[in-house]
Amino acid sequence: MNENSFMRVDDVARELGVSKSYAYKLIQRLNAELREKGYLTISGRVSRRYFTEKLCYGETERGGGVMPAFRNKENGSWYVQFRYTDWRGERKQKLKRGFATKKEALAWEREFLMQKQADVGMTFESFVKLYERDMKPKLKLNTWLSKEHIIRTKILPYFKNRILSEITALDVMEWQNEMRTLTTSAGKPYSQDYLENIHAQLSCIFNHAVKYYGLQLNPAAKAGGMGGEEKKEMLFWTKDEYLKFAEAMMDKPALYYAFELLYWCGIREGELLALTPADFDFSRKTLRINKSYQRLQGKDVITTPKTKKSNRVIQMPDFLCDEIKDYLSLLYEPVEDERIFQLSKHQLKRGMEFGCKASGVKEIRIHDLRHSHVSLLIDLGYSAVAIGQRVGHESVEITYRYAHLFPTVQKDMAEKLNQERGA
Repeated sequence: MNENSFMRVDDVARELGVSKSYAYKLIQRLNAELREKGYLTISGRVSRRYFTEKLCYGETERGGGVMPAFRNKENGSWYVQFRYTDWRGERKQKLKRGFATKKEALAWEREFLMQKQADVGMTFESFVKLYERDMKPKLKLNTWLSKEHIIRTKILPYFKNRILSEITALDVMEWQNEMRTLTTSAGKPYSQDYLENIHAQLSCIFNHAVKYYGLQLNPAAKAGGMGGEEKKEMLFWTKDEYLKFAEAMMDKPALYYAFELLYWCGIREGELLALTPADFDFSRKTLRINKSYQRLQGKDVITTPKTKKSNRVIQMPDFLCDEIKDYLSLLYEPVEDERIFQLSKHQLKRGMEFGCKASGVKEIRIHDLRHSHVSLLIDLGYSAVAIGQRVGHESVEITYRYAHLFPTVQKDMAEKLNQERGA
């Protein structure tokens, strides 16, 4: 009898990466199966061929049904144990315990192998795990958390058990109709912007499958979009309105100086809350914007700014330099790289509400102070290019979003044409 035809305890332990005691129990189990089938066995050894068929390749790779699942005799749960080839071409062993039924154990194993093989016959939920693995490292945490929330609450409940390659445009349209019936906690229908965002996320998942995993068609793209951009009134304060508001905030120093920077520099809320003493160069009268603050999952998180264009240096007016110097002098030994505004976005919002009520000016959002700054610069006659550089926008975006605020030259054009025609 060929010695290589059998595996001993050491061989099994080494092959599977398990303890010798576990390997011995496994040999006993496999030999018991062989005896039930009428075969002779040798104590402490197992047929190498049978071991390979049951635990390394299984019936799936031999053209049969599924690989085996095993039952834990101690607690009655089921587990799977098998080997697969990873992306480096290396054989790996996988063990997963704790399934209530054999069916659940086999289903998990089947999905795992399809993920490893990038098989679009996997379930949508399994593919979302691949999508997360591929995309999450590329994105800011706050961006991923926004995507993850939509996927978890608006997409997975409807598609998770569907086979990825079997989802059709009709399925997507039925999902769209369902989304249109949903309402917010206040009982209002979802905004067109939000519906568009939800659909865009579903389409992103399918696009990823098409681009990298061989899916033939994006059914979300074929179904067409949902929602759309809503025309919203742009709110902003005039300089006089802001000065009334600022006067009402004078007795709240941290909030007052925070609002001064927001209005006179046009920076974003997250950019404000990330500022440190090191960002100010009073000799040059400049403010550096190179980071943003977020409160995510109960932790303070500093990220890069919203866009590459957002990295910028802003020239500050003299009076604002003096004000920020005064503010820093109120802080006890401020550290160069520590945030100077230990405020939350909620506190800023509450401060805004207080100031509006106290001053009698109309209530606007924190972000509308940025619109107010742009409006002020337009009134002062600055170009879209110059304004875009200051606030971290492309000039074309400034022109598009604030076109109605720029003084029209159409009448001047018509008058000049009249003069030319008359000449």
